[in-house]
Amino acid sequence: MAYDWQIIESGPPDAEHTVLLLPGGMCSAGSYAEVMAQPALTDTRLVAATMPGHAGAPPPDDYSHATYARHTAELVTKVGADVVVGFSMGACVAVEMLTSGLFTGPTVLLGVSMSPRDEPAFFRAIARSTAVLGNLPMKVLAAGAASMVKRVPVPAERQAELRDDFRRNNPRDMRLGLRAYLHWLDEGDGRAEKLCGTGVPMWVVHAEKGDGGLTADERRTLQACPNAHLVTIPGSVFFLPNEVPERIADVIGQALAAA
Repeated sequence: MAYDWQIIESGPPDAEHTVLLLPGGMCSAGSYAEVMAQPALTDTRLVAATMPGHAGAPPPDDYSHATYARHTAELVTKVGADVVVGFSMGACVAVEMLTSGLFTGPTVLLGVSMSPRDEPAFFRAIARSTAVLGNLPMKVLAAGAASMVKRVPVPAERQAELRDDFRRNNPRDMRLGLRAYLHWLDEGDGRAEKLCGTGVPMWVVHAEKGDGGLTADERRTLQACPNAHLVTIPGSVFFLPNEVPERIADVIGQALAAA
């Protein structure tokens, strides 16, 4: 089954470099608007693609990260992307592409989680409660995420657009997607070592407090990895592409220099 990608583009169509932007879970391609508007990326072709099954996009036939990675790698080839940027769940798909050899170009991983301990316990509890409560926990999760948009330093109209992303999510699609995500996290032993072993230049970006995290072992592994660059954003930041787009654009620029 072919994916029905919902895409937003900016920048010159004949630019020297193309960057594929993968949003986080429950978010649309439009969630990268702040990054795509950064002056530092004006001369770069930026292609943001909503992950199937998120923010109201048509759902996939298989929610596994392996399948997401395979179809996303096809999109990379189709748009001619030199660099891939993923946020949260989009970053996890990028990790899967790297560790399975489906993409070998510079990659930026924003707020990525690699194992169950990287996610807060309350999130894991909500996701697993769907086995008993069905779609109800997903409605609670979407509402909670939408309420956090008020922290994003953008005009009220833009905050409303971001909240609409969360409201467009289908609870069933969310439930199936999160169950697949938890399964992927449970298989995460040694994922940092596998990433380092790819030799691919990568930038792993986290806030001091925010979306996702790294265990102490994962951080030590990546700090010692010659092809990995760890970037820590000071303070509490949950929506990296929206709250600190200048910093994200700067990291993307570093990845482009390695392309």
